[in-house]
Amino acid sequence: MSICMSLSRHTARATLMLFAVALFHSSLVHAAPGAHGPGGEHLDSPGTASNPNGLARLPDGGVNVPKSAQRRMGIRTLLAPESEAAATVELSGRVIMDPNFGGRVQTAHGGRVEAGPKGLPVAGQAVKRGEVLAYIRHHAEPYAAGNQESLLADLRSQRQIAEQRVQRLETLEGTVPRKEIEAARAEAQSLQQRERSINASLVARETLVAPVSGVIATANAVTGQVVESRDMLFEVVDTARMLVEAATADFALPGRIAGAQLQGVTGVQLKLIGSALGLRDGLLPLTFSVRTEKAGPTLPLAIGQPVTVIAALNEKIKGVVLPAQAIVRNATNEPVVWIKAGAERYIPQPVQFRPLDAQTVVVTHGLGADNRIVIQGAPLIAQIR
Repeated sequence: MSICMSLSRHTARATLMLFAVALFHSSLVHAAPGAHGPGGEHLDSPGTASNPNGLARLPDGGVNVPKSAQRRMGIRTLLAPESEAAATVELSGRVIMDPNFGGRVQTAHGGRVEAGPKGLPVAGQAVKRGEVLAYIRHHAEPYAAGNQESLLADLRSQRQIAEQRVQRLETLEGTVPRKEIEAARAEAQSLQQRERSINASLVARETLVAPVSGVIATANAVTGQVVESRDMLFEVVDTARMLVEAATADFALPGRIAGAQLQGVTGVQLKLIGSALGLRDGLLPLTFSVRTEKAGPTLPLAIGQPVTVIAALNEKIKGVVLPAQAIVRNATNEPVVWIKAGAERYIPQPVQFRPLDAQTVVVTHGLGADNRIVIQGAPLIAQIR
């Protein structure tokens, strides 16, 4: 009897120990390190995948991603600590022409368009300074043209009479005062020059040349087109020299800007040239010069293109610096990052962030210490349903 009772005690004790070990391992699966909120709270919560061997959305909003799927999706994580970064501000802007390295081709008097020696240029064509782009054949009203032709005929007859008088006086040279002969010659030359001038005006054409070397940005001319005075026919820009104009309602902002970049445009740096002294639609215009990190003939921008300027300020903010691709949107259009909560489990965490430059952002609220954050492949995880 005593032997049976001793065996039953040992069996119960072993069963309790096995249950405790199983419970401990289960808690490790559901409470992996590295998923803490900004206040230190544990973000993980129990959840079971409907399909533990495949991609699945868990009831608590997390996702189950097997190891093989993680390799296929190229998921990369980073244990990002909190640090200090330069504060930034976003400004809406647009690309404009540098007035020193671009120009517009306009007609001064209007007329009919004629092709140049190489034909009419098209948008995107490279031209050199002084190259003939087109001709403008002037046309006058019928009444004005008639008056010009009448005046030309009158001048022609006067010139012929003056030339005949000069010939007669030259035959009488020696008996006629020399000053009279010279006066007749001067009168004939004057009439001849006036005739040439009026004759040239009847068939005159304006030559349009490229003001700078560059690329035709816009072309608004076709052969035979009738254009008016000051119509803009061509716009020539130097593709290596452009400006960005932004606007702000903070009048003290120009003195706080340390540098700037374009959002979504890599390899391009902006330098603040200055700010206007007058407001435009209640905003203060800022002008930036565009420079590339590598010397190249062309900037990846177009005149009039709307851009977002990320201006770095002379201020520091605390937060977690991450690649911009780590921030995704959830179903309610709220910015979130994905935190690795286990070997195959990821959970979304809402955050607040500010862009630092074209490639990085700083998360100011929503993340705590020791979070392993997905920095590559976050959009693919967000699409798992």
